Formats: sequence, structure tokens, C-alpha cells
Amino acid sequence: MKKIFILTGEASGDKLASKVISELNKLNPNIEYLSVGGENLKKIGIKSIYNLKEVTYLGFTKVILNIFKIKKKINETVKAIEDFKPDILFTVDSPDFTLRVAENVKKNNPKIRTVHYVAPQVWVWREGRVKNIKKFIDHILLLFDFEKTYFQKENMSHEFVGHPLLESSMESAIDINQILEKNKAIISIFPGSRTSEIDVLAPILLNFIKLMNQKYNDLTFVFHSTKEFSDLLQSRIKENNLNNCEVISDTKIKNHILKKSIFAVSKSGTVSLEICQAKIPSIILYKMGFINFMIVKMLIKTKFANIINIAAKEEVIPELLQSKCNPENIFKTVSYYLDNPKKMDDLVLKTQLILNKFKTNNSPSALAAKALIKFL
Repeated sequence: MKKIFILTGEASGDKLASKVISELNKLNPNIEYLSVGGENLKKIGIKSIYNLKEVTYLGFTKVILNIFKIKKKINETVKAIEDFKPDILFTVDSPDFTLRVAENVKKNNPKIRTVHYVAPQVWVWREGRVKNIKKFIDHILLLFDFEKTYFQKENMSHEFVGHPLLESSMESAIDINQILEKNKAIISIFPGSRTSEIDVLAPILLNFIKLMNQKYNDLTFVFHSTKEFSDLLQSRIKENNLNNCEVISDTKIKNHILKKSIFAVSKSGTVSLEICQAKIPSIILYKMGFINFMIVKMLIKTKFANIINIAAKEEVIPELLQSKCNPENIFKTVSYYLDNPKKMDDLVLKTQLILNKFKTNNSPSALAAKALIKFL
């Protein structure tokens, strides 16, 4: 029986990996798996060698402070992969962790084929990484067509498969009125999937909601969370005496809630594509420590944080970053759109034009699964 080890580093990668493996099981149900994964891989019956949150670190200073812990985790993971003896090491996103592991595995076991999914953002910074990556990654699966240029330049084996979060799927109907108060418009809130992100953004978002409640009395704010952080967010909401907030962690319900929303406020990241795919107008937030921000500012070569804006080369979706990421600015921006429905329509229309460039004619997950089959 062929074996694949799936290596992810955070919740979004776990979600992407689970979609690909679900497709791969249709092509070949006789594959043995082991992983570093989260709840999505667990749902399809794939065991993780440890809890995903053990490797979910954020920011340069955090990495420096935890350098020995991270090194130990990398060594532990490399050993587990070597003991499993997979035919393929399938690494997904989180390059600071997954690619370090892949490099060590390939050095020790050149026969293990390495396929990486979600290219490091070489179009944002450190384009020179491609030269090193091609030494230990046999094939890379790209989410965006414009990325091909960077890998063609170095003659690295690559393939554009599209973004699986943009796949359309048939979903059973769910009556969200049983979950939320009837006749109230929904604003979806995405506070992040890491403790460090939630610690920074939750207080800002809760104060934003307080400002919104002074102006509007017909809104429900739904926090989209992982099961891991659901209780934490519930307690924060309770501490702030907010009665029109809910926390949802079930993926199917989250998708229905998003589609029924009139607006979304989201941490910068992959989830913004899901919001755009659902045709919901949104704004993007991000805030990090001052030292991290200064390091990033020196290194990045792109003007925007959001992939839609980067591809469009203009700020299609409003970005409130760093000092601009505060309750007052979020309130002003969201209010502006809610009070101007035509502006919301224009925002959705522009995002759809960009989104279409990220799509392929086939299912991205199915294309990624076929690429893995070739290496088995």
C-alpha cells in the first residue's frame, strides 16, 4: 500500500489539505495516511501525530523567542516522517515550518517525493527562495496563475491548479433562524485562527461592535471561529456584555452564515477569498507588534496585504492595517458601506472580476489530487 504523509502548519492549510485528500480518495482509496493536521483532516479519518496548535507560531519575534522549541518540533516531525516511510511528503502552506521539515526529510531520504501546495509568497518578498526550494521540493502546486513566472524563471517543476476555496459545492439547506435571531441582518466577523491574532483583534472588534450598536439596532455579529477558540471568544463577548453576538465553529453552518451576511469584517488571509466567493462585501484588518511590522515593512515589495488587491494592483477591498486598525476606523468604514448599498454592489462586482482570474476550468482539489497520483 502506498503512503502519504500530510504536513500542515495551521488551520487554513489543514482545510486545503482535507479537500485534496478527499479527491485523492476517489482516485485511489488504498492509500495509508499520517499527518500533522487539524480538525478537517481528522474528519476524514486521518490521524495527526500531535496537536496542530503546537506549531502555529506567529511573527518574527515569536519565532526567535521559540527558536529551540521550533527546532525540536521540526526534528520530532522529521523523525516521525522517516519512521512512517511515505512515498510522498505532501506539504501544505506554512512554509517557515513545512519547508524546513521537507528540506531535512529530503536530505536524509532523497527517495521520498516531495510535493508542496501553496507557494511561499515570493511575489511579496524573498523571490530568491525559489532557487533553494527547488533543491528539495520535486513539484509545487500553485494557487494563482501569476505565480508561474517566478518558478518558470528557475525551471522548477510547477503546476497552476487554482484555489480550492473557490470551488463551488452543493450544500444541504440549514435553517439559521434556529441558531440566530430572526429578522436581523448578519455581519460576519473573522478574528483569525491563532491565539496571537485573536488576542490583538478581539478587543478591537468588540469595541467596534459597541460603536455599531449605538447606530444600528437590527444587526447580529457572528464570529467565525475554530472549535479551539470558540470558548475564548464566547468569554470575551460575555465580558463585554454584548447580546447580539454569536460564535460559530461548525464549517457547514459558517458557510451558510457567510452567504446570508450583508457584510464581513476579516483578518487578512485566505478567508478573504471565501468571502469574495460568497459575493459578500468586506474590509480587511491586520495588526502586529511594532518590531514585527518594521521588519515586514523593510522586506516586502508589495503595496497591499490582501491577495485581491495585490492582483488588482489597487485597493479594491479596503485595508485597515496597523494604526488604522482601530474600532473607530472600522466603524466608519463599515457604516459608510452599509449606508451606501451601491458602493457595496460595486465592491462585490470588482472582486468578482479579479476572482475569475484565480479559477481553473476544473476542480483545483481534483487537479492537486491528480498531481499527487503522478508521484505515487
